[in-house]
Amino acid sequence: MLEVKAVSLEVIETMLHNLKINKVFFTPVLEQIKTFEIRKNDRDFHIGDEVILNEWDDEKQQYTGRNVKVEILYITDYEQKDNYVVFSFKTV
Repeated sequence: MLEVKAVSLEVIETMLHNLKINKVFFTPVLEQIKTFEIRKNDRDFHIGDEVILNEWDDEKQQYTGRNVKVEILYITDYEQKDNYVVFSFKTV
């Protein structure tokens, strides 16, 4: 059975989050092909929050220095693991 949750349109203070993103996923974000992230919601993400995605090189175990700033447009936890969300975004 599908459960529908009410969504509040109350304006709240937005946050700026800094997140690591693997190199393989970073280029599709830059090309605006990948417009979503699946993340543990340990940062209490909200619509309107801004996120800086910092490119991470797994082989070198370091940041590349490249990043992109995005704004969260939509969030859902539907069919996700406990305390995980999917959020869509646009580059800003």
